[in-house]
Amino acid sequence: MTASRGAKEFIGLFPDLLGPGGVQEAGRQTAAALAQMAARNGCLTVFLSLNDPPGTQSFPAADGQFSFRGFGRSKGKFVLSALRESGKETQVVLAAHPHLAVPAALMKWKSPQLKTVVVSHGIEVWKPLPQIRRRALLSADLVLAPSSDTARRLTEVQGVPAAKIRRLPWPLSTCFLRWVDAPTKLAAPPALPRGRFILTVGRWAASERYKGADDLIRAVTQLQGTAPGLQLVAVGGGDDLPRLQRLASELGVADRVHFLENLSREELAACYARAEVFALPSTGEGFGLVFLEAMAFGCPVVGAACGGITDLVEDGVNGFLVPPRDPDRLAETLNRLLRDGELRSELGRHGQEIVRHKFSFEVFRAELEKVLAECGLDSSRGA
Repeated sequence: MTASRGAKEFIGLFPDLLGPGGVQEAGRQTAAALAQMAARNGCLTVFLSLNDPPGTQSFPAADGQFSFRGFGRSKGKFVLSALRESGKETQVVLAAHPHLAVPAALMKWKSPQLKTVVVSHGIEVWKPLPQIRRRALLSADLVLAPSSDTARRLTEVQGVPAAKIRRLPWPLSTCFLRWVDAPTKLAAPPALPRGRFILTVGRWAASERYKGADDLIRAVTQLQGTAPGLQLVAVGGGDDLPRLQRLASELGVADRVHFLENLSREELAACYARAEVFALPSTGEGFGLVFLEAMAFGCPVVGAACGGITDLVEDGVNGFLVPPRDPDRLAETLNRLLRDGELRSELGRHGQEIVRHKFSFEVFRAELEKVLAECGLDSSRGA
């Protein structure tokens, strides 16, 4: 962006910004908010992305766009570029993942006047980090957590002082909310089944079996008698798909379970718009953007009573929380929702209100600006 010579510079370090996933979407919303704040305050921004294709890239977000430099997974070039930037008029460095706390710490070692902010997400801080990363994390001026559960684990597992932690929930993008405002214009993916279906969204990888797809398939088995014609739609890909498909076949519900891969964001929105219920009984969510997406479309949500999900699902208000790894209770709760249209409508309406009130991009940007003000970036005047 254009700014006067000698203007303060804000650097964002990201794992990747172009790929699918909650971490990537959180990074995009963070970059968009930073770009808007910088433009208003006459600051410079430099965004570096470790894993995206090499060279200058751009991404549309929040009624504008931001540019960044990708490094094609070259850690050496990424770190060297970050260190070169730290010798300029840099004021704040934001590392958008704990794995990037080390280059942020190196930048601060080179230029001690820097303020560093490290963003955490969830499961990556549930176990002690390697010593170097943990020391780098502890050296940050502030650490952001999207949920109260992640904030607690940062203190209990990583030893981050509570005084350094700020809770900053991720928002829904303005683009996604535009789809919410015009659901009838969303074309359904060709493979989406007709009729009633429960929707779940995730990455179905062997390393992420905590997502709970197994429990959902078993729940569908139990619901055959009470919900004739009910389908389960699981959006997402991963190396665990063949096993899940075999499980559905073994349980006799292969014709009721549909795996949809490689959907666009707009096609995913169309799935939310048509679903009866959204369910993700995951035991490893640091936050859970997919819950917000479902809530935005007025879809009642069901999640496991653990992790960051408990910040999003208010039991009996916008959905229900069920005990972790309990397919019987999961099936019972889903059956209750499927049989009561008035309850689904009430929970869905409350979910929409919660999203608009607490999780808009504007709320997120305002809260992030408060964090930066703590680091000395005064948003009331140019830097």
